[in-house]
Amino acid sequence: MCGIVGYIGNREATPILLEGLKRLEYRGYDSSGISTLVDRSFKMSKQTGRVADLVRLASKDRVSGTLGICHTRWATHGGVTKENSHPHISFDGKISLVHNGVIENYLSIKKFLESTGVEFQSETDTEVFCNLIAYHYAKEDESSPTRFLDSVRRTLKHIEGTYGIAVICADCPNELVGARKGSPLIVGIGEDELLLASDVSAIISRTTNVVYLNDGELVSLKDGKVNLTTWDDQERTPDIQQINWDIEESELGDYPHYMLKEIFEQPEAVTNSMRGRFSDDRSSAKFGGLNISPQELRQIDRILFCACGTAWHACLVGEYLIERYARIPVEVEYASEFRYRNAPLDKNTLVIVLSQSGETIDTLAALSEAKRKGFRTLAINNSVGSTIAREADGGIYQHAGPEVGVASTKAFTSQLTILSMLALYLGRLRDLSYQEGIEYVDALEKLPNLIGETLKINDAVLKVAEKYKDMQDCLFLGRQDMFPIALEGALKLKEISYIHAEGYPAAEMKHGPIALICKECPVIVLATQPDIHGKLVSNIQEVKARGAPIIAVACESTPLPDDLVDDQIIIPDCHRSILPVLASIPMQLLSYHIANLRGCDVDKPRNLAKSVTVE
Repeated sequence: MCGIVGYIGNREATPILLEGLKRLEYRGYDSSGISTLVDRSFKMSKQTGRVADLVRLASKDRVSGTLGICHTRWATHGGVTKENSHPHISFDGKISLVHNGVIENYLSIKKFLESTGVEFQSETDTEVFCNLIAYHYAKEDESSPTRFLDSVRRTLKHIEGTYGIAVICADCPNELVGARKGSPLIVGIGEDELLLASDVSAIISRTTNVVYLNDGELVSLKDGKVNLTTWDDQERTPDIQQINWDIEESELGDYPHYMLKEIFEQPEAVTNSMRGRFSDDRSSAKFGGLNISPQELRQIDRILFCACGTAWHACLVGEYLIERYARIPVEVEYASEFRYRNAPLDKNTLVIVLSQSGETIDTLAALSEAKRKGFRTLAINNSVGSTIAREADGGIYQHAGPEVGVASTKAFTSQLTILSMLALYLGRLRDLSYQEGIEYVDALEKLPNLIGETLKINDAVLKVAEKYKDMQDCLFLGRQDMFPIALEGALKLKEISYIHAEGYPAAEMKHGPIALICKECPVIVLATQPDIHGKLVSNIQEVKARGAPIIAVACESTPLPDDLVDDQIIIPDCHRSILPVLASIPMQLLSYHIANLRGCDVDKPRNLAKSVTVE
């Protein structure tokens, strides 16, 4: 969750740190803080609320110095208070630390430190981490040139849990230390400056040269050099990589919110996801990074998808697509549950994990468990160099561009597009004909333009939103591959407008949820599939008979009678393989406009963060 930035160089650190922190606010926005080193003492400002509040406070406090760390928090241990905000400073004033993650054994360490006379100022596990480093620092040889680094290394051996940390020491004005286990940490190599950050978005304005730390690595940034080692002091050679996107991609531009901007970026995002991924004869897809041969894929008897949240909904769509076009049995698991189960899996199972950030801790744990049991693994993610991308046997990058809004939009439709292409690829390896492949590729190539056409419904959706913005409950109904889109629509409405919403298979409504139907509970029906149109009409009649307002999403060729629904949103006709992508767009726009009309903070919904890096 939380975002951290560290800086060491020849320039004033505070404006650079705060600029990076603004770009990381999607990772947590309960509180924030900054700590710099000036004349061997820490200058610190902390504030509950948004980073903008910290910027004003830091200016007032005149925080200065060329070495510093900062943090934006998503609260885990302890409430949202100034005392619990990061950075923390140790009991003796020697160490300052920011932390992303959770320390599982912090209570036992805290009890030990209290027995030595250490007094704590907060409820956080992070202050325990900070004070343990100070405890070991006091015991190290004062004449050792690696005293600070060694104290961090010694501390890590006692820590259980996950962390990405940036640490500075009052006695070491020329050194910034970082370490990671389960939480992302990146080194940025600039001109006469070095940076640490949770995400490349925080440092892209300073440099495009980065080093992605692996679990169990410790880095010392000192004298312009990147010194990388393991916890047990084994040297590592930094692998410097280039970031391949521009800072402009993460700028808001003329849009009022990132979410709306990213909804309208979907034609380009989907185009980038497909670019260069069709076979020369235009009858199939191709992927360069699977690291598994067609012959091996033909031996796969079952596919297991693991993901969380919106990505889990994408996996459900993938299940329908792959089973329909490739005839391979598919299961979808919550990544957060997978490693705690002992589900029997066939030896010829392929495990595929989805994570937009590539850092989702539950998904990473599911991937590790699958690898531990000897299964082949693939990853679909949007972040080059992410932990999941590096840990999987092979994978597919989305290339959708940076997504800043907490509610996923273009990353979701990019995932759907790639899953549709994967269904085509696997289908052509099995029994999907050449002609069917040609038609499938043709449909995918038309998708960006069809998304553009679908986005023209924005004004119509706004009118629907104005009509229903004050509702307190809502049901989303869909059948077959529209059921996951109903789930996704309900999630979007919940997470950004705080309206209670549920998604159900339309035919399941009469098995319980129909008890909720009333005139105060609008029902959104995805009535887009011609082959089951009559069944959906019957489901709508059941709702209508009980007085609920009905909002229908239908295709051009199969609109519903005006006397059957209260409001209707029409999307273009398309090939069945891309229908889930187009049907997602009204869900996104409706949720956005309702949340905006209700005065909600669309890009930073309460209690949520973009990248979930804690269990």
